Amino acid sequence: MTEIKQLQPTLFQQFKTILQMDSLSHAYLFSGGFASFEMALFLAQSRFCDNLQNKLPCGVCRSCRLISQGEFSDVKLIVPNGNVIKTDTIRTLIKEFSQSGFEGKSQVFIIKDCEKMHVNAANSLLKVIEDPQSSVLIILLTNDENQVLATIKSRTQIFRFPKNQLYLENEAEQKGFLKSQAYLLASVAKDKSDLERLMANKQSLTLINECQEFVDLLLKNRYQAYLEVSRLVALVGDKPEQDIAYQFLTLLLAKNLSEKKVRKLLEELHHSYDMWRRNVSFQNALEYMVLS
Repeated sequence: MTEIKQLQPTLFQQFKTILQMDSLSHAYLFSGGFASFEMALFLAQSRFCDNLQNKLPCGVCRSCRLISQGEFSDVKLIVPNGNVIKTDTIRTLIKEFSQSGFEGKSQVFIIKDCEKMHVNAANSLLKVIEDPQSSVLIILLTNDENQVLATIKSRTQIFRFPKNQLYLENEAEQKGFLKSQAYLLASVAKDKSDLERLMANKQSLTLINECQEFVDLLLKNRYQAYLEVSRLVALVGDKPEQDIAYQFLTLLLAKNLSEKKVRKLLEELHHSYDMWRRNVSFQNALEYMVLS
């Protein structure tokens, strides 16, 4: 609970009020991945906690601990199989809606990446959302709200979980990173665990420094920047690392956005990024940018 209060203070206060007023709905759509799963578990705990504190879960009782560990029988987590949540998976889930819970009368179903539900699966779930037959709480999680069926969105209460940039920056600064470094790491991190992974990777600082050197050369001498490309390429072996490098370069250039030359470079960098996404190699895309 303490972590959610720090990560999403406004949303925590809203749900605290909802729980204390006994006005929890039966179906929610959480858009955004920053502490949305943690909030879903928190709401699940509120249904089964053995020692509610002012209608909020204690977080330490048997039920709360089992839920946080994913081992509570009446809290089901559905995740995609590959890149899709199949219709049969949702139909099996629906059969369980009509059954009473093992631990109590309630059940909680959390569906991650709900936008990946097959359209037939989504339509099957929609019928249950419209007319629930038992005491059930359905929480849908998505990082791409635009891909969720409009009918699903219209029949669920939507809460959006924006990234808490300031929290992540403070976390990085407390770990000893400079303010400028903390800003860059927090900007590319998706959530707290992603930030921790970046901070633990010693190469992150090396990549930041190399990206800064590349940007400085771009602004001064394109020929030298061209020679620097190979050094930058050597630091990023796979697509995720290359994507982070593009994000660092964009953020570093954007610090001088008032300059016309910088705005032109950002356009060229964006074009280079598009080329890379279309499977042009990272090195070729960057060299094309420099030469252009």
